[in-house]
Amino acid sequence: MYKIGAVGDKDSILAFKSIGIEVHPVTDEKEARTTVDRLAEENYGLIFVTEHVAQNIEDTIERYKKKLIPAIILIPSNQGTLGMGMDDINKNVEKAVGSNIFANSDK
Repeated sequence: MYKIGAVGDKDSILAFKSIGIEVHPVTDEKEARTTVDRLAEENYGLIFVTEHVAQNIEDTIERYKKKLIPAIILIPSNQGTLGMGMDDINKNVEKAVGSNIFANSDK
């Protein structure tokens, strides 16, 4: 059975603990890379990573996008969103459907 984890600054991911998701607070880029790699090796099927952490470890995140497991989902931090997670969703929907069904029709 796969586990679920969350990686990011402590304030952004602590709430995940209340619903049974293991939280892994990180404070710098090196610790973030090491944590994501360790979770991927330890049978985690889903890893939530805050966008503010992900922007500093894009090469690590990209490496796991090519693999089925673990799925890495970018989430906003308590500082707000950078739009990275929604961009990923839009790209995947466009790839699957053939067009971006979420595109803003006002443009």
